[in-house]
Amino acid sequence: MKVIQLGPYPPPYGGVQTNLVAIRDRLRADRHQAAVIHLTRHRRANSDEVFYPRTALETARLLWREPADILHLHIGGALTARLLGLCLFCSLLPGRKTVLTFHSGGFPSSPQGRGVKRAGFTAFVLRRLGAAIAVNEEIASFLRRCGVREVRVIVPAASMEMTAELPAALHHFFAEHQPVLLSVGLLEPEYDLPLQIAALEKIRAAHLNAGLVMIGSGSLETELRGRIAAQPWAQHLLLAGDVPHPATLRAIKECSAVLRTTHYDGDSISVREALDLGTPVVATDNGMRPPGCHLIPRPPALDALVESVSRALDHGRTTPATRDSTRGLQAVLDLYRHVLHCVPS
Repeated sequence: MKVIQLGPYPPPYGGVQTNLVAIRDRLRADRHQAAVIHLTRHRRANSDEVFYPRTALETARLLWREPADILHLHIGGALTARLLGLCLFCSLLPGRKTVLTFHSGGFPSSPQGRGVKRAGFTAFVLRRLGAAIAVNEEIASFLRRCGVREVRVIVPAASMEMTAELPAALHHFFAEHQPVLLSVGLLEPEYDLPLQIAALEKIRAAHLNAGLVMIGSGSLETELRGRIAAQPWAQHLLLAGDVPHPATLRAIKECSAVLRTTHYDGDSISVREALDLGTPVVATDNGMRPPGCHLIPRPPALDALVESVSRALDHGRTTPATRDSTRGLQAVLDLYRHVLHCVPS
């Protein structure tokens, strides 16, 4: 079969991007065709069946021109009118089946999500899907409430291939600091990164050589760099930018704890990767964290974060989780076959 995925292709590297790449790699390993239509503003030259259309019209022309059995959309934020229009367009194309993965953990409980009615346009578009993948039960309940017939909960998966050594800048920082705290995610308001910066000062009072690495990029990069530069201990905080996923995995394995402070969140791939590698995780309680996390209330608060980090550091590394990261990828391929009626329902 040929599958075209529509969504963000790295860089930058985030949970949605790594899940998309993992599905593509699995499809190709199984000798299927796997193309990508990149949908965000980070554009590059077309290569290796990854297309970077500049406009909605170019996207529509690509979808019309490129043959496919499955069109798989990845949505990681709100269901905007533009994204709903894209879903509707895909569902109208002859000879294609449309699958949606809705990665946005906070949407069902948001004002927009609570306002979605079964008789409304959003639900109408979602009902036209061949199938929908939810990353947690809350999203699955939302999709079923909209009338989507085929909804499956599949935990997002990513490749666990890591580099042998850290990149030079990270290697130097890790060599100079202990413990090293690590944040992996976009530099956006929902991750409450200023809170992590404030927490580092308090953590260093008890751990004089502690450092914090933030991997990722986003709209707050300039603001965060200014905030960090204003601290007397700025050299102990590294804003690393985008780091390839295999190197990020090495950093997750080598660090002392992973921080995930979010105002809303779905099923974070980086959290599961850390648990798989035996690295302690301090995360905001979103009601769906996997077992083994050190949880703090939502919204995240400074004292709770510092206390939880201290406990995580005292507790040390954990027993690596035994999750089969390939199971989710196989579930996605099984869903493709089900949608195409290749296997019985």
